[in-house]
This record gives sequence, C-alpha cells and structure tokens, in this order.
Amino acid sequence: MSRQVFLYDQPERFVAGTVGLPGRRTFFLQASAGSRVTSVALEKTQVAALAERMDELLDEVVRRSGGSTAVPATAPTGPADTAPLDTPVEEEFRVGTMALAWDGEDQRMIVEAQALVELDAESEEDLAEAEERLLQDEENGPPMLRVRLTGAQARAFAKRALDVVNAGRPPCPLCSLPLDPEGHVCPRQNGYRRGA
Repeated sequence: MSRQVFLYDQPERFVAGTVGLPGRRTFFLQASAGSRVTSVALEKTQVAALAERMDELLDEVVRRSGGSTAVPATAPTGPADTAPLDTPVEEEFRVGTMALAWDGEDQRMIVEAQALVELDAESEEDLAEAEERLLQDEENGPPMLRVRLTGAQARAFAKRALDVVNAGRPPCPLCSLPLDPEGHVCPRQNGYRRGA
C-alpha cells in the first residue's frame, strides 16, 4: 500500500482544537479546504511545541529579511478564528513526528505531521537507523499531513494553538498542578483537599 499524504496548499482553515472537557481533552490539528477536512490527534505538548517553534521560525524569517518580507511580525489583528473544530472530528492518525520548514521562494511555512509508528530495534543505533529509513520512505512511509501556509496564516495558527493549550484547567496557586472541578489534593497542603 502506498503512503497516504493529506496535502493542503494554503488551506481555507488550519487550526489546533480540542474535543472533551478540560483535563480529559484530546488535541487535534485540523486542515480544511472546500468539503475536505483532515483531523489528526496529538499531545498537548506537541501543540505547544509546534506553535512556539512556528513563531520562532517566522521571527527568524522577519529578522533575516530586514522586515521586507510579507510575514507579519505578530498575529493578524483582524477577527480571530475561535470557531470549534469542524464536525464530525474523525481522527486519521495519531501524530508521532512533526517538521517545519520555510519555503523562501514561495514565501510559505510548510508543516508536516507524520503518524506515530512503533519500531522494533535491539539498540539505540538500530532504532535511529530504522526511524530515518521510515521517514525517508516516500512510497511506504507512515501517513502524513502536509500543510503550506502564508506567513499570516502561520502566525494566526500559532496564536490560536497557544490559546487552546492555555485554556485548560487553571493551575493551583500553591503547587502549579492543574485544579480539577471536583477539587485538588495539593502536595503543598500535605494532602488536604482544596476546593476549586
């Protein structure tokens, strides 16, 4: 079976979003163009890392161009996309690895998210070699979502993604662990239960 690549060249929408209640949320990247929608699941930390790295890469593009690029220095100030994920949310795969690149010729951010794959290896060197072969296999590699975004789309994605990550449960003021709606056993209070 050949590799499945979900390609979106400047999609109408590319967002990070969640399904479920805080503390039990599942995070998704979702790309859409016309009636076509692709959703891939990933971890909260992956969403945060992608958004932060995307902003860093865009900042570097602005710095190297001396400000003469079409990439905005900050997220666009127009109305933000705060709509929920398009439904039904059907997970194509769970993300294992992600990559970012800047196409200077077309002035586009390229985001790649590849499916999580389990590999058998007897040593660290064998594992690294197997991972590299799998990632380079364009015909039989893991499923992949590839999205090409303008600088403005990338900035808007990064802002929304960080907002989604930070919209979870508020932290305990004493221990910084997330507060649950039904209470919190704070290690700084010797296990006494605190109300939310």
